[in-house]
Amino acid sequence: MFLNILRVIIVYLVVLFVVRLMGKRQIGEMQPFELVITLIIADLATIPMSEHTLPLLSGVLPVLTLLLVHFALSFLSNKIVVARKIISGTPIVLVSPNGVEYQNLKKLNININDLQESLRTGGYFNLSDVEYAIMETNGSVSFIPKSNLAPVVNEDLKIVKPAPELPVLVVSFGKVIGRALDDYNLTEQDIKDFVLKLTGKKINIKDICVFTLTETGSAYLQIKGDKFVEGEVEIPSSQEEKQSA
Repeated sequence: MFLNILRVIIVYLVVLFVVRLMGKRQIGEMQPFELVITLIIADLATIPMSEHTLPLLSGVLPVLTLLLVHFALSFLSNKIVVARKIISGTPIVLVSPNGVEYQNLKKLNININDLQESLRTGGYFNLSDVEYAIMETNGSVSFIPKSNLAPVVNEDLKIVKPAPELPVLVVSFGKVIGRALDDYNLTEQDIKDFVLKLTGKKINIKDICVFTLTETGSAYLQIKGDKFVEGEVEIPSSQEEKQSA
């Protein structure tokens, strides 16, 4: 029994390792060859788990072989344009300024109902709302709306906004993220001071659900059981600045 459990764990770890090496795409983002390889790997992985008389290496070796095949096809797709077209295909126009491209829909075995469903998923409800609808090589459909339905952006209104900042997680479910403290040159006392400023209360770090900071001091804080609060805090640039303050 123990050996059977061990086989399952080993196969699982091997498949997990292979999938991680293949990348982090979701199923809907995979190219056809990636999806096929993933499905075959999933099927092959069940064989050494269920067939206990089969040598473990005989079950793992095909999975590793498929990983090499994946790398080879990815290399060809990235380096050779012709190979990319053969392996992954090319985007196909479903709707153009002339209307629905019937021959392309027929080639892809897509009917009007499928096309309308894709339109609704993309936020459009009439075929006349889009200038182009394009079937991408991973099976998703991209849309270019008519100019009168295109969303207004800041550039259209001549609005200049600062570049967005990426918040860093400082506290997660009462646990301080050490790397975040190092990035901002902070201590746990600094966190308590920030929380005091944002809430007006002395809060134990263990009671913090989530606390994030940006480089300019924009903070997001939520205490367990309470509503979140946002605000600005001052992040010292160095320990010397803290001492001088």
